[in-house]
Amino acid sequence: MSGAVYKSGGEGMMTAPNPVPDAAPAPGRKAPALLLLIKGSVYALLVGALLFLSSGDLAWPMAWVFAAFCLISVFVNALVLDPALMAERAKAREGAKNWDKPIVAVIAMAPLVICLVAGLDRRVAGGPRFLPAWQLGALVPMIAGYLLTLWAMMSNRFFSAIVRIQKERGHSVATAGPYRFVRHPGYAGILVFYPGLPFLLGSSWALIPCGLLVPVLIVRTVLEDRALRAELAGYEEYARRVRYRLLPGLW
Repeated sequence: MSGAVYKSGGEGMMTAPNPVPDAAPAPGRKAPALLLLIKGSVYALLVGALLFLSSGDLAWPMAWVFAAFCLISVFVNALVLDPALMAERAKAREGAKNWDKPIVAVIAMAPLVICLVAGLDRRVAGGPRFLPAWQLGALVPMIAGYLLTLWAMMSNRFFSAIVRIQKERGHSVATAGPYRFVRHPGYAGILVFYPGLPFLLGSSWALIPCGLLVPVLIVRTVLEDRALRAELAGYEEYARRVRYRLLPGLW
């Protein structure tokens, strides 16, 4: 979704019920929330601009729907997320795994590429390639995916934008919220959300970049899981109890 929602990362990094305080706690909610609001709003506006400029059609209703969805999610995130998590996600942090840097770039660019392809498809085709019922129905998995990722972020104050071990913040493992069922519910939410976007925008061509995002997220899940097993105390035991990474009963 917007940059505030689906620039995800480091989600296996969880907190115990009584975590060690941050080394430099944020002086309240305002600063990180405002920074996330600004960054997320700019990202949402960029998404809207890409859709309308690439399609040449300001009367594209589903483009307005998606742009509004992105903007609303920015404000919801700023309202409900933990201030320490917002501060972590709002600023660039050192310590990212080298293998994660190109993956972060791909994930950040994915919605923009999907929107660009969908806009060009509309410009060429002149209209949606899916029935209106399919377009509106796509909102169901998109909202569900967003809420799942939001639940993961609310349950995990170490849900960083990058994969890194946050030693300065008292990194530890817990099993709250959706982490009781799968080890990476944030990524599961993304995988539910994005397949609905090409249908919402009525573009069959946009299914291609959307499909290419899936293996990137799976690779990131595997690499992050491996790093957490090796470096985060208690994660190995947690992984034995919660067997599945993304899909309960499957993987």
